[in-house]
Order: sequence, then C-alpha cells, then structure tokens
Amino acid sequence: MSAAPDPKQRKRMALTAALAAAAVIGMAGMAFAAVPLYDMFCKVTGYGGTTQDAVQASNVILDRTIEVRFDSNVAPDLPLEFTPLQLTETVRLCETGIARYRVRNLSDEPVTAVASYNVAPHKVGIYFRKLECFCFQDQTIAPHEEVELPVVYYVDPELASDIETEEVNSVTLSYTFFRSADQAAAALAQ
Repeated sequence: MSAAPDPKQRKRMALTAALAAAAVIGMAGMAFAAVPLYDMFCKVTGYGGTTQDAVQASNVILDRTIEVRFDSNVAPDLPLEFTPLQLTETVRLCETGIARYRVRNLSDEPVTAVASYNVAPHKVGIYFRKLECFCFQDQTIAPHEEVELPVVYYVDPELASDIETEEVNSVTLSYTFFRSADQAAAALAQ
C-alpha cells in the first residue's frame, strides 16, 4: 500500500488541477470569441481585403484615379448565374462609384443565397468603403427570376498618403454567392 501524499504534495496536485481547469476554460472561451474577434480585427484593419462600411462619402475628391475591377463567383451547388454588368470603372479617390451585378436563378425552384466579398490587393481593403451593398443579406430569387444588385462605394482618399499603397492603381472587388444557411438547413431536414 502506498502512503497518503504529504500536505505539500497535495497543494501541488491541487494547483496543477486548478491550472489545467483554467487552461481548458480559457481555451473554450477563446474558441467562442475567435470568430467575433477576428471579424472585428478584419473590419478595423482591412485585413484579408475586408472593406469598410461608410454612412456617406467624404466631400474631398482627389485627382488621383484608381481602376476598380468587378468579379463574381457562384458556389458549385447553386443554380445561379451571377455577373457584373460592367467589368471595370475608373473613379477618383473619394468619388462615389456604382457597380451593378445581375443574378439569375436558372432553376425551377426559389433559391436563397448570400454573397460574401473581398478586395484585392488585401492592403487596400481598409480604404474601400461601401455605402450600399447586397452582401451578407439573404437574397431569395424566384424560379427563372433575374435581379439587379447595386454596390455604392468609394475609395478613401487616405489611400494616397499610405506608402504601402502608393503603387496601387487598381483594385478588384470580388463577390461570391453561397447557398443561405437557412435554405441549406431546410434542404438537409427533408
């Protein structure tokens, strides 16, 4: 038979157990906080091409121009056709631009989809401001319906004073449509 641990050994074992429990609780907390913290980080820094929302454009319009290219993609499981109505637009910094995309449901069933976006090069994301956008909103498109979706935007004039972006003369705004989580869940339940 083994002897009972002495009081010092019991304290060490209790401390080790407490530290292990704290580590597990801390990791679980960080796992739940990771997505909102990453989202907040991307919105603040423009990391990963995350654009910024704006309420209104600045009244300062610079002479420097930038070409904005428009790209569209559709997840493989969606019966949608999705295209920009124009491939490029040249705007002056802080001049309001409008891009229009067309989405058409190619199926005999209604489709609910949601679009996400990014900007390339990623370092420009912090300067790309959306005034109006269809992104992250469920779009339900009736069978064979065609819908036009606008994006109202401007490129912040601060881009001109950032040495990291002085060589940038074009930016690509890219959208991808995915099946809405609500519609995907309903399809799995059937």
